[in-house]
Amino acid sequence: MSATLGTLLHELQPDWKIVAFERLSDVAQESSNPWNNAGTGHAALCELNYMPKNDGGPLDPAKAVSINEQFQQSRQFWSSLVSKGVLDEPSTFINATPHMTFVRGEKDVAYLKARYEVLKKQPLFEGIEYSEDSRVINQWAPLLMQKRRKGEPFAATRVPAGTDVDFGALTHQLFDHLAASGVELRTNQEVRKLKKQKDGSWQVSYRRALGHTPGQLNAKFVFVGAGGWALKMLQRSGIPEIKGYGVFPIGGQFLKTTNPAIVSQHKAKVYSQASVGAPPMSVPHLDTRVVDGEASLLFGPFATFSPKFLKNGSMFDIVSQVRPHNLWPMLRVAFANPDLITYLVGELLKNHRKKVDGLRVFMPTAEDEDWSLIDAGQRAQVMKKDAEKGGVLQFGTEVVSAADGSIAGLLGASPGASTAVPIMLSLLKTCFPEQYAGWEPALRELIPTYGEKLNENEAGADESMTATAAALGISR
Repeated sequence: MSATLGTLLHELQPDWKIVAFERLSDVAQESSNPWNNAGTGHAALCELNYMPKNDGGPLDPAKAVSINEQFQQSRQFWSSLVSKGVLDEPSTFINATPHMTFVRGEKDVAYLKARYEVLKKQPLFEGIEYSEDSRVINQWAPLLMQKRRKGEPFAATRVPAGTDVDFGALTHQLFDHLAASGVELRTNQEVRKLKKQKDGSWQVSYRRALGHTPGQLNAKFVFVGAGGWALKMLQRSGIPEIKGYGVFPIGGQFLKTTNPAIVSQHKAKVYSQASVGAPPMSVPHLDTRVVDGEASLLFGPFATFSPKFLKNGSMFDIVSQVRPHNLWPMLRVAFANPDLITYLVGELLKNHRKKVDGLRVFMPTAEDEDWSLIDAGQRAQVMKKDAEKGGVLQFGTEVVSAADGSIAGLLGASPGASTAVPIMLSLLKTCFPEQYAGWEPALRELIPTYGEKLNENEAGADESMTATAAALGISR
């Protein structure tokens, strides 16, 4: 998010001075690191939680279409940056990887077919395929069908235009360009305090990792893109808009294999239904990953618990966030989500074999010894006030900004980096209202369909997706 915002501001206002602080020795070491996320270019092609069942009523594609619209903006922005030489050869950060959904059981098969019938009419989902035929699904993803039990109802959808994104490589390339263009990137320096000045600017107090030497600078605008720590920094800023917010950290693990005999048989990201009580970010999926040119497979995620807001956070994070204004909303969330607590406890009790048993639902031939566990990133899910319920747990992203637009921060996770561009465009409009109208021509150069709804323009959607596919070397 920070790399995207910095790049947008530098493209729109190259005369502005930008300084980026990173408390670790390098950028993209937390949630953007390729092994800390699934790398899915979230376009709602395979994620069922963007189009949930509706108790017998008609399925509504609005959320799925909205997520896809946002990802198309990201595709256009990245394509423009490739043409400008800001980003390297596209295969270094994005690769064509079909997105699939696989379900079992009569009810889920009926639901998936109904979902397909709705989505195939949407221009942004053109090319979606559906099958209940084991021979067809075997062609799409052989590992799903090997030794599958006869008579078991199952179905799958497939969209060839899906992608696998290395958000770590993308973040590094954006910051490398910014640093080469005069933006100051300060690693090993941790922001400790944010204080509003009389002139409306912010005094940013920081500390160097080596020797803990303190320093200060003043900024007219501050963006807090610190993952789970964004809450802590916004609380320290004292802005009233952060009152009532808290975060609940959920860690994760993936099973990983690099066995060529297995990896070569699967090129897709295959999602299914979440288990009862599981958060949307824990939807099981078997994914192709391409990192540094090497393909591997991941399966998961499996939830873990740590009180830290970041992998490199503090054991006191979950306690130190508590304030009088957010205690009640957080307690209400705890009372209202017993299924989530049960789910987390169940996940924590799973040993390696039990986790591979979960994989065997997707891949019946999976062997314990072929797969190893890796720790993924921490996801700080938003808890906030709710007039009706007292407090709610939210699984999306949310930008919290001061009334005067001088400071903003990003809370939450899913769908995260895939929609960084539209989220940051919204932030620019909120925080820079005087400049925004003047920036729009430049934004249209970077994002040709800026301000349009692609799904409402079939010819425009086809033209845009064809152009970005060619620019990024991915499937149409």
